[in-house]
Amino acid sequence: MTDDPFSNPSEADACDDGGNGFEGPDDVARVTEVAAMMSVFAAQRVMRVEAMRRNALEDAARYGGAVVSVVERSVRLELAAALRVTEHTAAALLGFSEALVHRYPGALAALERAQITERHAEVLVNLLDVVEPDVRARVAPAAVELAIGLPVGAFQRRLRALLDAERAATLAERHEAAIRQRRVIVDVAHDGMAWLHAFLPAVEARAIQGRLTAIAKTLADNDERTLDERRADVLGDLLIDGDTTALPPQASGIRATVSVTVPVFTLLDEATDAAPAVVEGVGPVTTTQARQLAGGADGWTRILTHPETGMVLSVGRDQYRPPPALRRLVRWRADRCMAPGCGIPAGRCEIDHTVAWEHGGATALDNLAPLCKGHHTLKHHGGWRVNQIPGTGGALQWISPSGRRYRVDPERPVPVFRPSVGDTTSAPF
Repeated sequence: MTDDPFSNPSEADACDDGGNGFEGPDDVARVTEVAAMMSVFAAQRVMRVEAMRRNALEDAARYGGAVVSVVERSVRLELAAALRVTEHTAAALLGFSEALVHRYPGALAALERAQITERHAEVLVNLLDVVEPDVRARVAPAAVELAIGLPVGAFQRRLRALLDAERAATLAERHEAAIRQRRVIVDVAHDGMAWLHAFLPAVEARAIQGRLTAIAKTLADNDERTLDERRADVLGDLLIDGDTTALPPQASGIRATVSVTVPVFTLLDEATDAAPAVVEGVGPVTTTQARQLAGGADGWTRILTHPETGMVLSVGRDQYRPPPALRRLVRWRADRCMAPGCGIPAGRCEIDHTVAWEHGGATALDNLAPLCKGHHTLKHHGGWRVNQIPGTGGALQWISPSGRRYRVDPERPVPVFRPSVGDTTSAPF
């Protein structure tokens, strides 16, 4: 669909030499070139697999017609045998190919031009195929644009949020039906182990995971168990014994905590068209849940947003450690670790001064960002440079040791207020 499938504008931006004067491709450029080729080949495979399925169906009709399901099963078997994969994998490839060719041609075109990866395309198909056709039709073009501009993890989160917003009008009805399906299942595994699955409201699930993590982190530093192991043991102690007497004193008062963002109009009028309330790490919740959470329930950080801009407008402090309100705002703005491609929730991240305090950096919203422990260490000791991008509402630019630049946008950019022409009394926020 293009003369040069490897002329990817976003890739060119990522490969900026940073003024280092690259004379030819370096190691990163060689890797990204192969990645672009893989996207092009993935698009070719999609089109050829769908052509294989379509030709088989046409041949079946030409020779008197077999049942469509039989023809498709035959195609699936032959594809599995030819590619040396399972029939389950072949069926998934057939479904994926049919979806891209017929329902998401824009995504297929972007894949063929190497503007997105095959994983981007898989996420797009998986999320859009399960929603109502009218919602799918409205969201698909925007989904392709998001895929082109974002890493896979950020794209998946942003597309989920977009779909949730589009379906907000029916959220209460769908949640009411879904909640009737809640259950707990034991799935026996190997070596005397088993999975304990709980299907329950996402708000409660997020709170449970948060409490388990917080308690697990209070255990002794010399504990040889991993964080996952400690979480699992804490879960067993709480559910089987029903108390935490065996835990250290600092764990006894820990309760579940989650942040909920509630547009103020949502609290005022049941029939309003205001944006839905959003729980950190979960997504939209029903109006009823929003009112309950914002009404004073213990353990909930309540953030009321402006009905038009969606933002709190001022939290400045002249000290090294950000005050609680500023820390909450920094985490709320980003939602996730602000390193390229990282998906760790902001609530589990450290607050980093982009320009270090000892180098004159201020404790201000435009100099703070949440970074997970690993990326925080990498920023200071891994040869990377990080800058806040002015006028973007919180975006960061990461510059790699090779000089390439990667932009990371926050989930909820803060509006930037500038003085009107001729106004010298106000300043940018």
